[in-house]
Amino acid sequence: MAIATVNPATGEQLRSFDALTDEELDLALQRSVDAFDDYRATSFEYRSALLHRAAEILDDEADELGRIATTEMGKTLSAAVAEVHKCAKGCRWFADHAREMLADEPWPIEGARVYTRYEPLGPVLAVMPWNFPYWQVFRFAAPALMAGNVGLLKHASNVPQAARAIEDVLRRAGFPEGVFQTLLIPSSKVDSVIDDDRVRAATLTGSEPAGRQVGATAGRNVKTSVLELGGSDVFIVMPSTDLEDTVSHAVTSRLLNNGQSCINAKRFVVHTDVADEFTRLMVERMETVRVGDPTDSGTDLGPLSSADAVSTLDKQVRDTVAAGGRLLTGGEPLGGRGHYYPPTVLTDIPQGSPAHREEFFGPVALLWRANDVDEAIRIANDSPFGLGGSAWTRDPGEQQRFVTEVETGMMYINRYTESTPEVPFGGAKNSGYGRELARFGPHSFVNAKTVWIAGDEQTGQAVE
Repeated sequence: MAIATVNPATGEQLRSFDALTDEELDLALQRSVDAFDDYRATSFEYRSALLHRAAEILDDEADELGRIATTEMGKTLSAAVAEVHKCAKGCRWFADHAREMLADEPWPIEGARVYTRYEPLGPVLAVMPWNFPYWQVFRFAAPALMAGNVGLLKHASNVPQAARAIEDVLRRAGFPEGVFQTLLIPSSKVDSVIDDDRVRAATLTGSEPAGRQVGATAGRNVKTSVLELGGSDVFIVMPSTDLEDTVSHAVTSRLLNNGQSCINAKRFVVHTDVADEFTRLMVERMETVRVGDPTDSGTDLGPLSSADAVSTLDKQVRDTVAAGGRLLTGGEPLGGRGHYYPPTVLTDIPQGSPAHREEFFGPVALLWRANDVDEAIRIANDSPFGLGGSAWTRDPGEQQRFVTEVETGMMYINRYTESTPEVPFGGAKNSGYGRELARFGPHSFVNAKTVWIAGDEQTGQAVE
């Protein structure tokens, strides 16, 4: 089986790679086990130095690495380069902070020395998506490697060059052979890798169906798993906000990464007092967005990742309109070469329609009206997903209600949702379980071992 790079801006296949054979995959898994035996004994200082070197390479080669991402999945070149620099920042942050987060944690037991020691689990399989081909990987890899684990990357099949580049960066940074390996394998091989006793844990960022499969396989094997799945993030707008500024943030959030992010603002719930003006301003802004070649510095919105992505999004929009939704702008795939879909706004969303229940992975904004805070919260929670969300209001009482009552893993006030190494990231409901980043990153794949060293019967002092 071949794993290919297809440029979504042109539809042209650029490169093709052979998938690993069963024998090659078996050798890779054994390399990871052998590497773990030595790597787990290395010091935090050693791991930190390697991760700092990886950050230097990422910063130095951001333009080249960014161009790979743009070519493979279509994000604008400026966004791709910024993503690489963000990975460098993440590497440095975990290199500098993981030691303190993984230090032995004492417990106050009289007459004994008791503490929790955090020990690495071993080889961890990371099943990662194409939409942030570098950041999704490094936000797992940086803390996992600092904890003493070794990584196995099964990346999305449309970004093989980015996947190979990540392994190359880490190898050139000095990480020993086998500590981080890219596995060019099809999705059909994932279950067998998780089933393998040499693999001790799994993490997935991706769709809900993929997460269910990986979570079930890990559970069947009694292995730790972390799942970050889909999102249909709410963006609540109340009358006290600065409307023009809020609309600007709304459009920016919806179109980030060509509209292909789990934490894009997707469902806009607007108080009826400002709904007409918000809608007018949003449609105006969406209609001024420049769609085109993602390597052009003047482009705001590049292509979707594939022809299938365009077809899926187009069907969701058409089916929502057929069910009674109202199209305000956009709504037709753009002709010509490449996989382009225009900025689109839908309102009057019917119950049971795709826009009501599904994640829209592309530049489509979905608008609801709410008469008050209670209705805004009800609409916000009327979703199977609960990744992130934001609310825009100057009223402290409203702010607290949204923080407390909206069912999400993350809730931002007067700021749209983002991921950054200093802050925990993860969702609720069908958006997955577990947390990444901040102290949760290094703790995701460790054995929290309780150690109890009893005291000497005569002195009452702990005996080492």
